[in-house]
Amino acid sequence: MAYPYFFMDKKRELANEVVKILTGNGFQAYFAGGCVRDFIMGIEPVDYDIATDASPDAVMKIFQRTFPIGAQFGVVLVMMEDIPYEVTTFRRDGRYVDGRHPESVGFSKTPQDDVKRRDFTINGLMYDPLKDKVLDFVNGKEDIAKKIIRAIGDPFERFEEDKLRLMRAVRFAARFDYVIENNTLSALKYLACKITEVSAERIRDELDKIIRGKNPGKGLQMLEDTGILKYVLPEVSAMIGVEQPPEFHPEGDVFIHTKMMLDMLDKPSRMLAFAVLLHDVGKPKTFTRAERIRFDGHVPVGARMANDICRRLKFSNDDREGIVVCVENHLKFMDVKEMREAKLKRFMQSATFVEELELHRVDCLASHGKLDNWEFCKNKLEEYSKEEIRPEPLVSGNDLIELGFKPGPIFKEILTKVMDLQLENAVKNRDEALTWVKNNCIL
Repeated sequence: MAYPYFFMDKKRELANEVVKILTGNGFQAYFAGGCVRDFIMGIEPVDYDIATDASPDAVMKIFQRTFPIGAQFGVVLVMMEDIPYEVTTFRRDGRYVDGRHPESVGFSKTPQDDVKRRDFTINGLMYDPLKDKVLDFVNGKEDIAKKIIRAIGDPFERFEEDKLRLMRAVRFAARFDYVIENNTLSALKYLACKITEVSAERIRDELDKIIRGKNPGKGLQMLEDTGILKYVLPEVSAMIGVEQPPEFHPEGDVFIHTKMMLDMLDKPSRMLAFAVLLHDVGKPKTFTRAERIRFDGHVPVGARMANDICRRLKFSNDDREGIVVCVENHLKFMDVKEMREAKLKRFMQSATFVEELELHRVDCLASHGKLDNWEFCKNKLEEYSKEEIRPEPLVSGNDLIELGFKPGPIFKEILTKVMDLQLENAVKNRDEALTWVKNNCIL
């Protein structure tokens, strides 16, 4: 089997060494899970996980630098030079009582037992790098060839063990452009409501992997088709069937528009991907039809909804605030050509402006297709230096106090006006700025 040797980098060589050391001490050891799946698909693995019949204590005695990150579940982190490897003891799991963790774990001596507890057949493969041999107890290679996501064993049991697997099935199907096997799909749909038993953080991270991975539009559609979306993001599910003015949105409803935008992104940040997902979330609540379809106020409504969603999904404050700003600002690009220079520069001062600009680009491409405002802003970004967009203020509050002004609301008005003049090059230095204050502001 030649394909693993396409990826003989340092990480792979050291993973081979981990297996060699374990087998040299009389234990079984194999690559396991995603790295083997990726080998067979011709994808370079990101990480190498190793499964063994060595106990956690034995692993920690054999290797010099180890960390028992989950020794009760048989997981030890082994450091080889500067690269970490998860080494997991073969195990049999007891009943899952919390939808995530087994109530007991029994270590095993056979890889077959270990594979039976895993989620999907494509992830249930093992590989012996010393013998160049794949261990396939669940027909995972066949399902890869047929492009199928299939639960190992009883799909109801696999999903009940860890409810996040409901979303993982969708993620793998979208990422690899596979179909979900019928029995697995039936169980997934039946148990979709149980996704609410998963923590908000785990749901958020799985959503993140779906909308930032390959084929995010398909992933979003599959979340809807399986019934999961209405439980994790009912506000996004509500976009389905919400018509838009055909003269501006020939592509179709708000949901279709959003899927198209996600598919146009190239390795987006978490902030950008979720800003795209939520940029029109206010449209269903503001939809009206009179002489034409309107969404009056959908931007502020959507910004508030995006804020609530981000809080519910436990986003960091930085990500939440950035997402909300992107939603708040996404229609401002319509007016950039008419903005005064100071207002345009203030708009471009936003810490999220690069994300906002990309959101605007895909927003246009997924609707009317006109990129003139995007090109205008892109050219202005190249034209202006950072100092021109974010100059050091020429006047401070202390300067105003020295001129005899008493601290109060007028300070903000004066400093804002002076900064506008500075951004428009109407005042070019501190002396000109102070002279303008003296001549135009009343003590």
